[in-house]
Amino acid sequence: MTTLSALAGDALGARRLVLASEDRRRIAEGHTTLEQRLADGESVYGVTRGFGPLVAYAADHDGAAQGLGLVHHLCTGQGRPLGREATVLAVWLRLQGMRHGWSAVSADHWEAVADLLGRGFVPVVPGEGSLSASGDLVPLAHAALALGGEGEAWLDTGAGPVAAPAAQVIAELGGTPVAWSARSALAFVNGTSVSLAVAVLNQLELVAQARALAALTGHIAGLLGCDPQAYAEPLQRVRPHPGQRRAAEWIRAELPADARRGADRPLQEPYSLRCAPQVIGAVLDQLDAQGAVLATEAAGCTDNPVVVDGQVWHGGNFHALPVGLASDQLTLCAHQLAFLAERQLALLVDPAHNGGLPPMLTPTPGARSGLAGVQIAATSMVAKARQLGLPATLTPLPTNLGNQDHVPMALNGALAGEEVVRLGWLVLGSLAVAVTQWERLAGRTPAAGRIWAELRALMPALTEDRPLAGTVAAAGASLRSHFREPGAAYAPHGPEAPRGRVAPDGPEAPRGRVAPDGPEAPDGPEAADGPEATGGPDEARAPEAVRAPVTVDGRSGR
Repeated sequence: MTTLSALAGDALGARRLVLASEDRRRIAEGHTTLEQRLADGESVYGVTRGFGPLVAYAADHDGAAQGLGLVHHLCTGQGRPLGREATVLAVWLRLQGMRHGWSAVSADHWEAVADLLGRGFVPVVPGEGSLSASGDLVPLAHAALALGGEGEAWLDTGAGPVAAPAAQVIAELGGTPVAWSARSALAFVNGTSVSLAVAVLNQLELVAQARALAALTGHIAGLLGCDPQAYAEPLQRVRPHPGQRRAAEWIRAELPADARRGADRPLQEPYSLRCAPQVIGAVLDQLDAQGAVLATEAAGCTDNPVVVDGQVWHGGNFHALPVGLASDQLTLCAHQLAFLAERQLALLVDPAHNGGLPPMLTPTPGARSGLAGVQIAATSMVAKARQLGLPATLTPLPTNLGNQDHVPMALNGALAGEEVVRLGWLVLGSLAVAVTQWERLAGRTPAAGRIWAELRALMPALTEDRPLAGTVAAAGASLRSHFREPGAAYAPHGPEAPRGRVAPDGPEAPRGRVAPDGPEAPDGPEAADGPEATGGPDEARAPEAVRAPVTVDGRSGR
């Protein structure tokens, strides 16, 4: 059984996606069945009939013109491009769905798309414009446009990727543009793969955040001398949620072997410390539950129509509500982790809870302000996480002449979740900065373990106020690097490179600055407070097939 982590690793790995003989048989069978039904005069959506509410009208007799018209009219997306890895994963998922043969595309078409992906071709895909109802039509149309030699794709320049004409990138890679037919174009754009790709990457990031926050909690509890009973195995045993037990194990792993309640500590700590196993554990259980939904989606075919048992079936498998509801729940989980981290930060800077150290962890309160700015920024980021946490599935609008009268907005929800995940790493970085400053003020010996040494190196003693934006970002990036699943090769935030025109038919679009792979770093030169977080470009990776059934991450590595 393949986990979500393995799925992402296979999709983003350096191996080509190929068809096995059984895959080829299924694809040929589906394609032949469709051709037979068309020869018999059967009406087939998108092939003999128009698209959406225009199904009442006959399609173009020229299949290539029909397919290209579908792609062109849907290329209306706007906004910041998707991360390169999310785009690669989305295209890979489309190919996985078509591998079953139910989409009735030809093997030649499948291999044409797979060949470009295997060469490292990555379309530039704007993130805004999908309803995720008839699939992620708009972003997938932009991917199809680039695969066909129009639009834009990422070009690796050595100094980072830049958006360039897709035809130029295909030529430099030695590839051939995809020739879209009516059926192949519809099969490609008519799926949930973009919202699914972003959601999968979010889920993997949140597993890493939960592990990082559990480790920080254990480290803080040990430094403060908190009563370890809150994390003891017998306490977790009587409320047997698997996530809670797992979180408590992670916390206990960071406690000193002789941990006991300090003489100056209360019998019961505030909930942000005492209830950390319950909070992190609840998140872990939700990650397992929603991950199972995402894994099921990844294993299926989200297309319409489909060919099954020798017949053409018209329906709604492209409706992305399973992904939308999962993404909304993941966003709520991301907020819970960030909120817990911010509350622990509040304890560390407060003399009433931090063991009597100075307020804001500055040795000279009043003359200096210490971590006051770090806490203010972290509070703002948690507030923004809450603002982004409105479930996207609560915000649909009917459209498309009433044809799409119930839409899930799954990609909007997944992208909001991606932003909350990014903010979460920065809040965790803020907490890590406070932990290291607490250690220095308390005169504690550095804790054993590579991550604590890394964080201490990033945060020199704060005796004079100095800019800490770079340190917070670097600390978040260090935590993220350390706690991701071993061997996983995913990063949710691809670089936003300087670009020219959005498309041949539009004016030049205003661009933002380059977005790093991990927690966002400040603009400008390196801050004086230590190494600044830097993110290199995501490498374009060629995918390989996952032939085993896909399932959610299990207990391993948790």
